[in-house]
Amino acid sequence: MTTITRLFDFPHYQLEKFNLEKALITKYDGEWIATSTQEYINKANQISRGLLRLGVKPNDKIAIISSNNRTEWNITDIGVLQIGAQDVPIYPTISQEDYEYVLNHSESVYCFVSDDEVFQKVKNIHGNVPSLKGVYSFNDIDGCKSWNEVLELGKDDSNQEEVEKLMAGVHEDDLATLIYTSGTTGRPKGVMLSHKNVVSNALSAATRFPIPSGEAKALSFLPVCHIYERMLMYLYQYLGVSIYFAESLETISDNLKEVKPDVMTAVPRLLEKVYDKIIAKGADLTGLKKKLFFWAVELGLEYEPYGANGWWYEKKLGLARKLIFSKWQEALGGNLKVIASGSAALQPRLARVFNAAGMSVMEGYGLTETSPVVSVNDEREKGFKIGTVGKMIPNTEVKIAEDGEILVKGPQVMQGYYKDPEKTAEVLKDGYFHTGDIGEIDSDGFLRITDRKKEMFKTSGGKYVAPQLIENAMKQSRFIEQIMVIGEGEKMPAAFIQPNFEFLKDWAERKGLQIGGTMEEMISNPTVIERYQEEVDEHNEKFGKWERVKKFELTPDEWSIDAGHLTPTMKLKRRVIKEKYSALYTKIYG
Repeated sequence: MTTITRLFDFPHYQLEKFNLEKALITKYDGEWIATSTQEYINKANQISRGLLRLGVKPNDKIAIISSNNRTEWNITDIGVLQIGAQDVPIYPTISQEDYEYVLNHSESVYCFVSDDEVFQKVKNIHGNVPSLKGVYSFNDIDGCKSWNEVLELGKDDSNQEEVEKLMAGVHEDDLATLIYTSGTTGRPKGVMLSHKNVVSNALSAATRFPIPSGEAKALSFLPVCHIYERMLMYLYQYLGVSIYFAESLETISDNLKEVKPDVMTAVPRLLEKVYDKIIAKGADLTGLKKKLFFWAVELGLEYEPYGANGWWYEKKLGLARKLIFSKWQEALGGNLKVIASGSAALQPRLARVFNAAGMSVMEGYGLTETSPVVSVNDEREKGFKIGTVGKMIPNTEVKIAEDGEILVKGPQVMQGYYKDPEKTAEVLKDGYFHTGDIGEIDSDGFLRITDRKKEMFKTSGGKYVAPQLIENAMKQSRFIEQIMVIGEGEKMPAAFIQPNFEFLKDWAERKGLQIGGTMEEMISNPTVIERYQEEVDEHNEKFGKWERVKKFELTPDEWSIDAGHLTPTMKLKRRVIKEKYSALYTKIYG
């Protein structure tokens, strides 16, 4: 039996142990098309041979930019890694400028794209990326070579021996992939993950997955360019799970009903959406049905695992599951055994209600730099506690620094940031990775995240937002004196803006507008609000879709050190500002 030490060992292990008819399944033109384990390996070998004929050498970088998860991604991934090259997955929705930066910084020699939208962005900056020799597309699109050309080049297997030789030369400690994460100070940082980093994480995390191997189905839709979903793909391959790729976030509920998966991953935002949809349906009911529905929901919100609420509660829960929650399960396909939630903090109420409904949502914690899983809940053997991110996975040590920071040691900790020894030295100290998160470990060994040390935050969709970057860009507007971007754990970023009142008055005079004399009057004037919307829209263009300020509120006073908005060095006191304008916060997020 193949011993798994490198990422491309996973499909080979799967072939020996499970030899699936349906290993990877993607929907094309309304039809699910399955690729078997054997076909997966054959095509990966073809890609390897084709890339060698294109002159790709060990340690060359190959970028993959895909708007959706699909079979081609996994085949390309294995094909690249087998010859000792590294892949650079790029998030499709980042700006063109960031495409250019990442492709140049990684010195990518080839790039695989999924569709025309991504291709156009690459095409626009191709001339500024000297290392980039060619672009291939998974979809057939005008003006772009097809990835089938690489497969064709690799059809002739006379150089398979060279592939085998290169595979044998890849060591577990070799770099496997560069994953670029948004930095607080501007440019994304390239996280260097070795084969061992990701392999060890997949094998350790697999011990927390209560799914039967060799017969389960997974639905994959979280972006595979993130290490979370990608690590789970390897984990699924290891457990012989058939991986179905959802078409898009919009079709997710249809895909759940078609595939009826046993397992899927989620970010809290998705669970919020599902929950809100279910509640909206319940609100449309009438009479007794409506009463029963909300009785079940109320019951679910009190849920505690392991029968902690006593036999009478469990009896009522059994009834609620039969009458109400069974319908929730059907809406998600009817077979879901486990939903692994990560990437942002899960609201305890969602953990309670979904688990009460018989769908175990298990929250975990990790970072790109830790490949990613550090800890995760597991319903078995009392390994689940609501409000925590579970216990550490095997071979992982976590200690809490004096200032409360979470420090991690283990085989999953990255090699460092690519071409950036200074930033690497800032976070890798005394054998531990410094996460920038604050937390505590309780007496039962469960990890709880209590705060973020860094100012970056995540929306409930699990997307990182670096507020300072956006604030600094927006403050270039003469209309904006101060701005604070908010939205941690919310579905979208928003902002409080303190106008430059002097400039605003001048502007109104020049335009011959009556906007009122007091600050209060000015900020509630529709023409003024419209003008600020224009400023925000213009600066939003520089950012990825998920980072854009979707709503804002103007504040009726000037932010100052004396009033407590600012520190003596003029930095924003974020917590204070948020409290001061809590009414505006509620107005934005409800």
